Amino acid sequence: MTSAVLNRLQLKVSRRLDGLLQGDYLGLLPGPGSEAGESRAYVPGDDVRRMDWPVTARTTVPHVRLTVADRELETWLAVDLSPSLAFGTAKMLKRDLALIAVSAMTQLTIRGGNRVGAVIGSSCVPARGGRGASLRILKTAAGYDGPFPELAVLVDALNRPPRRRGLAVVISDFLDQDWERPLRKLSARHDVLAIELTDPRELDLPDVGVLELVDPETGSVHCVQTTPSLRERYAVAARAQRAAIAERIRGSGARHLRLGTDGDWLASMVKFVAAQRHRRRQR
Repeated sequence: MTSAVLNRLQLKVSRRLDGLLQGDYLGLLPGPGSEAGESRAYVPGDDVRRMDWPVTARTTVPHVRLTVADRELETWLAVDLSPSLAFGTAKMLKRDLALIAVSAMTQLTIRGGNRVGAVIGSSCVPARGGRGASLRILKTAAGYDGPFPELAVLVDALNRPPRRRGLAVVISDFLDQDWERPLRKLSARHDVLAIELTDPRELDLPDVGVLELVDPETGSVHCVQTTPSLRERYAVAARAQRAAIAERIRGSGARHLRLGTDGDWLASMVKFVAAQRHRRRQR
């Protein structure tokens, strides 16, 4: 993409985000920051990672350490742009949706002087503040054409070197294997948001007779007859796969936001934020 196209994309995303989450230093994951505050008694549902062990030992009553919002949040993105994202049958390709997610997350982060960095394939963009940092990451993602490390390697790149506690965002279709362990390790130190990118055709095969399918990762070609029984089995298997991905993300300790190439990404983000805020108020 040219710089003019990327600037228009960033402007469009910025306008749609205008007024959304202003004043929230933790962006899409509203809640505590990382600066130490007062302690209070533990209640079921509190994050055990915030246990205040010295106070607990003195009082013999479990306590958690409250935290206040950081005045400068550092957010890191892990952006998966592997060949499987070069697919889309609705409004856009999954790769285009990934760029929108990158633009949205960087712009939500840089408000209030926050810093944002990114690991994009084998490239690392250092954490910086300001609109220039957002555009730099977007340009790097838009122009990246390989190599494409496995998702596990990409996520693990956010674990090394150790970074100050903040927000980590993983943008992918999560079709790789064996990424739970590095994601769980990342969640042990950071608030993690996993943004899953999907396309409706990944859930249902069309009734078109003989269908030629190409594996974008390997280039292998398969021809299948889209009979009703095959399409039914495919739909069941595809939904089971997506349910398993969601369960693996939750089991890793990350929050989960699913964006589709056929949907309204802003509406999905707003719904996600509202759910997170409701969850916080219920604790």
